[in-house]
Amino acid sequence: MNEKPTAKGRGVASQSSAVHRTDVTPLFQPFSIRGLNLRNRFVMPSMQRGWAVNGHPPRKLGEYYAARVRGGVQLVISESIAIDHPSATRTSKYGRLAEDTVDEWARCVEAVHQAGGHIFLQIGHEGALRADTGDDSYAIHPTLSPSGLRSAGVAVGRAATAADLKSIRDAFVSAARLARRIGVDGIEIPACHGYLLDQFLWAETNHRDDEYGGPGIADRLRYPVEIVRSVRAEVGAEFPISLRFSQWKIPDQEARVFNSPEELGIMLNGFQEAGADLLHASSRRFWQPEWPTSSLSLAGWTKRLSGAPVIAVGSVGLDVDMFDTFHGKEGHKDLGGNIDELLRGFNAGEFDLVAVGRSTLADPDWVAKLRDGRGDEVHSFTIGDLGEIKAEAAAAGALST
Repeated sequence: MNEKPTAKGRGVASQSSAVHRTDVTPLFQPFSIRGLNLRNRFVMPSMQRGWAVNGHPPRKLGEYYAARVRGGVQLVISESIAIDHPSATRTSKYGRLAEDTVDEWARCVEAVHQAGGHIFLQIGHEGALRADTGDDSYAIHPTLSPSGLRSAGVAVGRAATAADLKSIRDAFVSAARLARRIGVDGIEIPACHGYLLDQFLWAETNHRDDEYGGPGIADRLRYPVEIVRSVRAEVGAEFPISLRFSQWKIPDQEARVFNSPEELGIMLNGFQEAGADLLHASSRRFWQPEWPTSSLSLAGWTKRLSGAPVIAVGSVGLDVDMFDTFHGKEGHKDLGGNIDELLRGFNAGEFDLVAVGRSTLADPDWVAKLRDGRGDEVHSFTIGDLGEIKAEAAAAGALST
């Protein structure tokens, strides 16, 4: 049941048409991490646009990011960009980071900086979620994942060998090197939503019997930790690394990677020791308690267990979540109880930064309108805001929350 918070508490339907009147100035206080100074707490999370041509981003992507910065966002996290490995992606409309595309990504970085913002590049690998286009190259470069599984009992591609995993690790390192070379402010590594590194964490897709598998989260954590540690060694001690993780997966919205705070703590500790210093806790609904024993959300638990800077995300400013929208349910802006609950959690110290996905996709000035009390002018997100990638994203769940 998709219940929403109000100023009076969780689980009570709010008035989605309400114009927000609560003091939002706490969300506009500065924040610093590893020398990166942000003027407010708003982040635009990674969202696929589908504008790339054979992995090359067009100029309009840089302008798209810059428009959100001019509208108030301080930190942009790019759409997920495939590392330069033949198994990373088969979708030519998605970005790829390699020597032949790096100059175009540099233009995106420059556009954000000129607008007064900061940008992390998200670098990733699709694993068993990689689309099979059916051409001959699929046989040469098959889909790779921990155990050849997309979800429980759904076989796709094959299990990666030790040599495969080394080459994928090296491709992550090369991507991080290129990102730093073009002046990004940090990078984000996705271990979320059912993609490769998340497939290692999830017991349903990791059945390996080598050092990268096992019955416990500490066993399944080893390869993702190796990726983070290798990237940290490449970029140095002062370069920010964000780690995005989730319970939910594109093929299974109710999936559970960690079944208790103790298991979550093991995972967080592993990533922190490896070099992640910003933890991006991806939920479909930012206010939803993670376990029935506490009102804490996934972000709140992450903050309590790690003490690290935490990004909260999930239907900020909206009254329906991503998958409801994809299934045709009409959504509306919610700048009443939704934002009151956001402020409650923020003021309680449950997270440090707020990622606003679909709301900023629909309205590049969303942050500024919230700041200035112009909530009645905010444009609500609809499936049409996906534009050119509408059908593909709806089918694959490729839009962030």
